[in-house]
Amino acid sequence: MVAEFADRADFLTVYIAEAHTSDGWSFRNNIKIRKHQTLEDRLAAAKILANSSLSRPLLVDTMDDVANRKYGAWPERLYILLEGRVMYKSMPGPHGYHVHQVRYWLEKHL
Repeated sequence: MVAEFADRADFLTVYIAEAHTSDGWSFRNNIKIRKHQTLEDRLAAAKILANSSLSRPLLVDTMDDVANRKYGAWPERLYILLEGRVMYKSMPGPHGYHVHQVRYWLEKHL
């Protein structure tokens, strides 16, 4: 979808607080990331994501979670913003959002 709409939309990821920390609620097969204590911790965790074949720019939320609080993004969500306004907000993911809804909105409005 990123490649398909690249000429009409900008895609990015905002890395917020880690949902499944190794010192919190984790899964056995997860990458071991401890709860971020410093911005350097968060940046190091974001770098792991960036190096895992992410095909779009990656921004990192502040330690006081400004983006997360403003957008209610935890643990993850999909958004469409147009001229600074939220046009689409998914349910919390990964089970609550549906990529096909994003595609439908983009096809209809761009």
